[in-house]
Amino acid sequence: MTTNLSGNPLTRRELLRRVGRLEQVAGVEPFVFDEGPARGVRAFRFRTGSGLCFDVVPDRGMDLGAAEQGGTPLAWLSPNGVVAPWFREPAGEGWLRSFHGGLLVTCGLRNVGPPGEREGEELGLHGRASNIPASGVSYDVSWDEEGCVLEARGQIRESRVFGPNLILRRRVYARLGESRLRIEDEIENEGFEPEPLMVLYHMNLGWPLLDETSRLIGPGRAGEPPEPRDEEAGKGLEAWDRFAAPTPGFKERVFYHHPVAGSDGWTEARLENRALAGGLAFSVRFRPEELPEFVQWTMTGEGTYVLGLEPATCRVEGAAAEEEAGRIIRLEPGEIRVHRLEIEVLRPPRETADRPA
Repeated sequence: MTTNLSGNPLTRRELLRRVGRLEQVAGVEPFVFDEGPARGVRAFRFRTGSGLCFDVVPDRGMDLGAAEQGGTPLAWLSPNGVVAPWFREPAGEGWLRSFHGGLLVTCGLRNVGPPGEREGEELGLHGRASNIPASGVSYDVSWDEEGCVLEARGQIRESRVFGPNLILRRRVYARLGESRLRIEDEIENEGFEPEPLMVLYHMNLGWPLLDETSRLIGPGRAGEPPEPRDEEAGKGLEAWDRFAAPTPGFKERVFYHHPVAGSDGWTEARLENRALAGGLAFSVRFRPEELPEFVQWTMTGEGTYVLGLEPATCRVEGAAAEEEAGRIIRLEPGEIRVHRLEIEVLRPPRETADRPA
């Protein structure tokens, strides 16, 4: 039961000999925003002791907000900032008025992509999940046989009378001394009819991690380009893994990758910036059997300078198109679906760190 801090493997007792409280080096701090549209929003700030710091925002679907590694920002933050869920505009493209960016925004649970309609029900852009406040919220710091665990839990419910009753239970956790966090979601249909399920994990990486010196690797087969969504994306297909400086009038480019699982059942997408802080990489790992699609959103405009890495159950064409393509999951009554993600900040592997640009 040891924890590695600053290159020193320490047991719990040895660590406590050196600090008055764990919060001296790491911990989970609850706080409430008190300004502007974010006022009243609950959040937790995680510090792992390795330089990784990130916010979990229960009132925004247990999503992740600002994040940094050793003081270097990782996530793009939108002009909206954190917006309290009571200001949400669920119809049409109103989602964009409360889209705060941050390290993770959950899209779903009943629509991913443009607004649409299903059996007379209006479906707004990217669904409701990120604007639903969590209940049963808790946080904890505990020790197990491997070391110290920092975690937060909560659940959101998307439901209506005479309609769906879907519940997402989320655990976000990290270990003391690591620059890695994990997300475990359980999504259950507590209703009595099969329900369509659409989920996308919208990770938003920004400057300086995203820059002209950045390169994207995976999650498909080496040398296999992704599939461009449309003509605009096709214009950038030759450079899908490279990124321009902020460009006036840039139009978003969306690419669909074909994730390939390794022998352990996991796959990885990794953004590397060898020119940043001696070389820095952001890795997201997931299981294609749980999340068979991967969407890349490249938006290198002015102000909106962001790369979206997005493991998903479907693509971003909207409910009708995804239904026709057979990419919508039918969650049976009582059925539970599990999604797992691992996010890590690390040094690029030597063979890619030394690769010619």
